[in-house]
Amino acid sequence: MRVLVAALYTAALLAANAAGAQDLASLREGDMRKLVIHEEPQSVPDASFQGDDGAEMTLQDLAGDVIVLNFWATWCAPCREEMPTLANLQKELGDEGVRVVTVATGRNDPVALDEFLTEAGADALPRWRDPQQGLARAMGVLGLPVTVILNREGQEVARLTGDADWSSPSAQAILRALAAEGQPATP
Repeated sequence: MRVLVAALYTAALLAANAAGAQDLASLREGDMRKLVIHEEPQSVPDASFQGDDGAEMTLQDLAGDVIVLNFWATWCAPCREEMPTLANLQKELGDEGVRVVTVATGRNDPVALDEFLTEAGADALPRWRDPQQGLARAMGVLGLPVTVILNREGQEVARLTGDADWSSPSAQAILRALAAEGQPATP
């Protein structure tokens, strides 16, 4: 059954590409029905957060890939459920121009971050932090988890509040469609 669903999503994706317009809303199924797709891409703030080894960075540093930006915390039970699906999404689509970025917001001890991600089976995901919640506040994140999708230009194109299965065929189809935008057609 899962193979049939994946085949249907792939067919829908190819049809959307052939038509020249991405109808992302038609690809939303299951948990992805909660995904709010913006009419027009929205700019993101230039608030900084801590990347690898505590280096300061901004979302503009990530432009070039489709970004699945997940705000989470070690105390968040729904985040624990969602994190393995984000790790699976990165494994599935990482070579296709989709990058999963996880930012722990608020007070999250680095040791607790490592333990959380290891226990959740998501230890390959980044351990980026927003300890003062500057990025989360600037992005309007009021609860956790929140996942924001950025296009290759670094603009917000969609947002999902709450947990979701990011490894689902629907999520993958939506992100593949976004990754295909602006890419040259293959012969």
